[in-house]
Amino acid sequence: MSVTRLLASRAARTHRRAWAAVFAALVLTSLLLGTFGLTLASAALGHPRVERYAAADLVVAGDQTTRFTAKPWGSEPETAEAGLTERVRVPEAALAVVRKVPGVRAALADEVFPVGFGGGKAATGRPWDAAWLAHGAVRDGRAPQRAGEVVVSGGARVGERIALRAGGAGETYSGDSGDSGNPGNLMYSVVGVAGGPRGTVYFTGSEARRLAGHPGSLDAIGIVAERGIGTDELHTRVRHALDAAGLESVGRRADGDRAALRVLAGDGRGGPEFLAAGPARTGLLMLLGSVASTVVLIALLVVSSTVVQALQQRAHELALLRAVGATPGQLRGAVGREVGRVAALAALVGAAGAFPAYVALRGLLDARGALPAGLELPLPPWLWPAPLVTAGVTVLVARLAALIAVAGTANVRPAEALREAAPGKGRQVTGLVLLVMGVSSAGTATLLHGEAAAAAAGAAAVTMVIACALLGPWIAEGAMRLLGAPLRRFGGPGGWLAAANCTAAARRSGAAITPIVLVTAFIGVQLSAGATLTHEGAAQAGRALRADLAVRADGGLPAGAVERIRRVVGVRAATDVVPGTVVLARRAAGSPELDRLPVLGVTPERLTQTLDPGVREGTMRGLRPGTVAVGEDRARSLDVRPGSTVTLRFGDGVQTRLRVVATYERSLALGDFLFARDELLRHASGPGEGRRVLVRTASEGDRGVVEQALAAAVAGARVERGPAPVRVAAADQALGEVVSAAAVSAVGAFTVIAVLSTLSLIAIGRRPELRLLRLAGAGRRQLRRMLRLEAAATAVTGLAVGAGVASVPLLAFSLAMARTVPYLPAVQGVLIVVVVAVTTGAGALLPLRGTLRGRYPARQGR
Repeated sequence: MSVTRLLASRAARTHRRAWAAVFAALVLTSLLLGTFGLTLASAALGHPRVERYAAADLVVAGDQTTRFTAKPWGSEPETAEAGLTERVRVPEAALAVVRKVPGVRAALADEVFPVGFGGGKAATGRPWDAAWLAHGAVRDGRAPQRAGEVVVSGGARVGERIALRAGGAGETYSGDSGDSGNPGNLMYSVVGVAGGPRGTVYFTGSEARRLAGHPGSLDAIGIVAERGIGTDELHTRVRHALDAAGLESVGRRADGDRAALRVLAGDGRGGPEFLAAGPARTGLLMLLGSVASTVVLIALLVVSSTVVQALQQRAHELALLRAVGATPGQLRGAVGREVGRVAALAALVGAAGAFPAYVALRGLLDARGALPAGLELPLPPWLWPAPLVTAGVTVLVARLAALIAVAGTANVRPAEALREAAPGKGRQVTGLVLLVMGVSSAGTATLLHGEAAAAAAGAAAVTMVIACALLGPWIAEGAMRLLGAPLRRFGGPGGWLAAANCTAAARRSGAAITPIVLVTAFIGVQLSAGATLTHEGAAQAGRALRADLAVRADGGLPAGAVERIRRVVGVRAATDVVPGTVVLARRAAGSPELDRLPVLGVTPERLTQTLDPGVREGTMRGLRPGTVAVGEDRARSLDVRPGSTVTLRFGDGVQTRLRVVATYERSLALGDFLFARDELLRHASGPGEGRRVLVRTASEGDRGVVEQALAAAVAGARVERGPAPVRVAAADQALGEVVSAAAVSAVGAFTVIAVLSTLSLIAIGRRPELRLLRLAGAGRRQLRRMLRLEAAATAVTGLAVGAGVASVPLLAFSLAMARTVPYLPAVQGVLIVVVVAVTTGAGALLPLRGTLRGRYPARQGR
């Protein structure tokens, strides 16, 4: 034990420069493991915020989950689940059932619908009785008693007359008249100001049901328990009563997708209020898990390779220790202790930075709007020490890597350690097999669609990078055959030395090239894949837009808005565009999959004059409820064409069979499915933030006059000149962009450390060689030129091979997903080249400054 302690202590002091790279890699590993650990734990504990039903003990709501069961090949049946982002409603009969349950003090029906103020503000409409569920009470005035009275939670005073509009309501109601100057507005008297969530307008119960436009169903039922009744006991009673009555969520579900009513308590009460929070939390967990696994894998590879490289530079030293009597166990113990000391300090430093990094990531997610409203991601104090656990994992990984790295040297005969072993034939064959497999996987990606194509392209990239790592020495040898001639011809004596060194030490050159290939290929694929889809989607959206004006209104457009717009003089065509979601059930290798897809609902009259989807087959004139238009790529994957039928689930879980009337090409911009507006609105909770009417004006008309007429025709409307192109976006697109950017940054940092550490350790190991060259007569200027040319050759080879590795899966992915060549913004491409060039130069030159300094080589050791 004393021998291993002595060897570890002296080696750590002697080789502290070599361990600096290992220290940096371990700090970053511990930092990332701790950050992702905190983020995953926070997401696992996440839940929708409870606001609207804070005063309720229980909430009865529809089942916001859809399910699909299928039997994979040769296995037991599996069930896939997906969260629904549109409201699944409760049958009105459930209210009477709940009120009869013993222990229920009050059961209050809730209806939630968008409302717009006449001045352009958006608000939420609810029945006054439901205000009590959110601790709401009249602070000034009284409760509404007639249809023309409202209570507001801010934005108005008692006694005011305010103009309101609701998307599903008519233009007048009994007891009052609409504002004739602003068609679509309803005039109400403010009779009270209440507490509770701001931006809420409370109506009488009957008026709220009329404006919500869903007769026979409710959004939710809030339950208040009698004193002395526990929540768990009441939950059991309500659950039993609903099951005994045979009540289920509104809407016809698919076979096997039973939608029993949910009885929610605790944090679950926020789910019916913030519908997107639950699916977003699930998506966040899946995305973080996928990205974290990739980053952790790369981190482990970098740490392992860095430790191995650090110990390989000392192979002769370790062999000499064996020659003087050190046993393999003593060598392993000494190296393990040495690495353990470095790893322990590095892991603690990284763990200390994990919490600030988590806070920074959360701040970035909030700043980019990547998290939906109402999603709470708690981080209780008992989770704060979690980075210490990941720090222990970091130390364990470092010690295992050290034991693996030293195993060969500890058991080899001392004389064999004095020469560099040539790479084996098995390594070459394995690398070639993996290279062929990667190219084949990329070819398969061109025949697939969607996530399957992306997965195949990603697998191709990873496989080819591993193949290049195995083939590194042969790649370096082949590169030097190409670069050797120009180096010798134009590089002078330094060029001759550079070419000779790179050729003679192919294994060393391959080790230097591998991390450059990794950073170029991985980051290139990650950046270019997203950029290609974004670029082509924007191009399709630009080609699809034909409108020159757009009309929108906060709180929703009133009923009949598009018809009034079409009657305005100077309007050639008008199309109502409504965003929504559908769920597509499919099988992937026999396993059930549920894909939530963003879609659009449109009014088909003169559609191509405002929004041209690029029809390939069929016609959009037949688009009406019961029909659908399908994107060309999706139609090919589903094997459908005009006249075929396709089965889909809407955003509220209702399944239906639709007849295909057309296929179109611009699906990256407009989504895979186009519906009739009324069909999509029937299954939507509200009109959607992106709803607007696209307007094409007559070329001979005065556009300014038309804009004024449009504003007068629709209550609270905003008229936009030169509207932004229509483009669907997945609900978690912003989240994916932020997390992907964080992953790319982390991988970039790791690969930069890998390049720096590898080149630095190689440079440290070459100090005796450079001293001999100086003693043999080589000048400092010649050696510096040699090192610069070697670094340039390494960078050029790594960039070229990395770009080649990236281009194969990227080309397959781009052809399958966008039918175009890969795209990468010039700034990002230049940044990759600059980072590789600077990092390679720094790693190859900076560690050798002392060796090249002075008139004669220094005599001291490392």
